[in-house]
Amino acid sequence: MTDRLTGNLVRMLLAVSAMVILLVGCNRIDATPINEVVTSPANFDGKEVMLHGVAKEPTRLPLFNMKSYVLKDESGEITILTEADLPKTDETLSVKVKVANLAIINGEPLGTTVTEIERR
Repeated sequence: MTDRLTGNLVRMLLAVSAMVILLVGCNRIDATPINEVVTSPANFDGKEVMLHGVAKEPTRLPLFNMKSYVLKDESGEITILTEADLPKTDETLSVKVKVANLAIINGEPLGTTVTEIERR
């Protein structure tokens, strides 16, 4: 009887561990490669996307109350505007962003901005 309970407990722990690993990894799985946004920002105009990468070059311009950082993944890098505290350099994060273009003329975007909505 004890062996049976131990076996069931071990199976349950393995199942829970597998679910946790899958859920934690979902952010990376759902992430859009940065290069897709950089090369075709018109396709993402007005859309929210999840990006995953490493934070670089945190910048604060107090005069304009503006903060930004560069997010880098294996496909490229992109500058993200934020109102939140700046991430630490080399911090790995997943970020939900909104892509916006000032204008799109003949399919070419002008004034693309990528603004942080949520950070994980």
